[in-house]
Amino acid sequence: MARTFPPDLVQAQREWIRTYEALAVQPFRTVLRRRLQLLSSRIAGHPYWNAGTGRSLAARTELRRQARAAEEHQTKSA
Repeated sequence: MARTFPPDLVQAQREWIRTYEALAVQPFRTVLRRRLQLLSSRIAGHPYWNAGTGRSLAARTELRRQARAAEEHQTKSA
């Protein structure tokens, strides 16, 4: 059964993915590295992880999977 993540957490992970991809294209962009660090801290510090659901590797992997699927769906729809 897939976990249900808060929309703001999924959105932060989607932004992290887009920022990471942009950084891969332009690796020496300080503003992108800072954005990636900010998003990483927002994701790691999100209250969802303290709500008894734990910080398991499986949960973090599922969050990334769901965020990537949402990105791909949006790309196909555009």
